[in-house]
This record gives sequence, structure tokens and C-alpha cells, in this order.
Amino acid sequence: MFADAIDRVDPFTRPIHSIVRLFGHNEIVPGTATLFFINQEGCAITCRHVAELITQTEAIHKNHRKFQGERRGVERLPDASKRIAELEKKYNLRPDSVIRIRNNFVGCVDQFRELTIDMHPTQDLALLRFKGYNRLLYQSHAVFLKDTSRVKAGRSLCRLGYPFPEFTNFRYDTWSDDIEWTTAGRSASPRFPIDGIITRMLSENDMITSIEMSTPGLRGQSGGPLFDTNGVIYGMQSATRHLHLGFDIEDREVLVNGRKSRVSNYPFLNVGQCIHVDIIKAFLREKGVTFHEE
Repeated sequence: MFADAIDRVDPFTRPIHSIVRLFGHNEIVPGTATLFFINQEGCAITCRHVAELITQTEAIHKNHRKFQGERRGVERLPDASKRIAELEKKYNLRPDSVIRIRNNFVGCVDQFRELTIDMHPTQDLALLRFKGYNRLLYQSHAVFLKDTSRVKAGRSLCRLGYPFPEFTNFRYDTWSDDIEWTTAGRSASPRFPIDGIITRMLSENDMITSIEMSTPGLRGQSGGPLFDTNGVIYGMQSATRHLHLGFDIEDREVLVNGRKSRVSNYPFLNVGQCIHVDIIKAFLREKGVTFHEE
């Protein structure tokens, strides 16, 4: 049903690859997110929670570097362990703290001098503008729904994104004690579509802000387009909501592999939440950005 639409949407939908290092570890955690371009001027949209991580990248790195500098000054003192623990507390560093993030905007532009980010004040939406590029690496652009009366419960729509971080072009460099991108390894991650039907409209302050879908948005699809069979954009994947179904089972005896076991189960329905197309268009108008409607 959506095969032709995916071919229309794919040329302007792109992955954001990220590699993350946690405090006290050399292992690298790969991650993905999604953005899609809205014109031929290097402008794209994604989720605000994705954009916030991008903007925090340098501050996170500087915080760890300051900690490293002070730690070197106390490592040979008699009470080094105590002082290092105090520094960890000072810089808010715990075993699960992120100390380094590197991002790679795959297939967007050949290079860029500046990336400006505008975040919506209340919704999970952000505008990215690449500046100082020589050549666009994406083709075409989003075409948004004009008549939003067509956004109705029961309509089938699809989302496209990059939920599975299968790229391997990164490494930990012992000499610099840092993580980095490399030219070796796999540099791509597979695109992944997921369809569903509109279930409800979600409102805030008597204004429709989101579209609820019968299927969840997957991790890494955040920022990806929501579209119909013609490739027309209805919204943007933002979050997954977990609705408690109430069909709870507690301490029930069942047969598991031929043996009696006591189990409990608390089922939830996972549904997708997408930013409504009207919210997106209003934000783009406010920022004076060119976009296209069907």
C-alpha cells in the first residue's frame, strides 16, 4: 500500500547517527534519530528532544574535559580517591553519565559551516538549518497536507525512520582517550517503515497538537515523517505512549514448557504519538521558512 509513497518520502528523509560514551567506560553506544527536509534550502525538522541532545554535545564534552584536568592534579596525592570522588560529585558524573556525544548527519549536505536550531516552545518539534554547504545530498522535499480535515480516525498512514543503529564506522582511540568516526566499517543503517491507523487526536489547551497512531513509533524513528499513500506529510513521529489495558493477571498458575509456573502480567498497548501537521506549518510560518503544501 505504501511502497510508492516510501519511494517519494525516502529521498528527503535522513538518519542522524550518534555515538555515545558513558563515564567510566570505553565502550561506545551507537544510536539513531531521524530528520526530514522541508525545502531545497537545507532546512529540516526533527524532534525537540533530539535537537536538545545535539545542542548539549559541546557542553557535555567540556564538562568532562574540566573534570579530567582537575583529576590529573590530584591523582598522586595521598587522599586521591577521596578528592576524585569529590570531583565526580562536583561535575555530576556517575557511572551512567554521558561524557561524550558525536553526531553524524548522514546524506544531508556535503559540509556545513553552521547548524542553527530553533525549538518549539511547547511541542516536541525543532527546526534545523544547515548553512555554509556547497551541495545538497538529499533530493526533493516534504509536501505537507493542506486540507487537514482529512486527518480522521481510521485513516491508514505510515512512518519512516532509522530505528536500528547497524552502523559500525566508529572506534575508541586509546591515545586521545576519545571516541571518533572512522572510514572503516559500515556507515549505513536500514530505513524502516511502520504503518497504522489514526486512533485519536490529542489536545492541549483546547488545541489539537498530536495524532495518535495504533502502532508505536520505534526508537530512532523520532523526527521521521508521517505520510499517506501519496507521500503527503500529515505529521512527524514524536513519542510512544503506553496505555494500560487493565487485563492484569497476578500470580496465576500456568503451564510453561510442560511445567507449572506462577506468573503475573500487566499488559499495555503501545501507541505512536505524532506532531500534527498544523503545528508544524504554523511553526515554519513563524520562523519565515519556505515549505510546500499539496
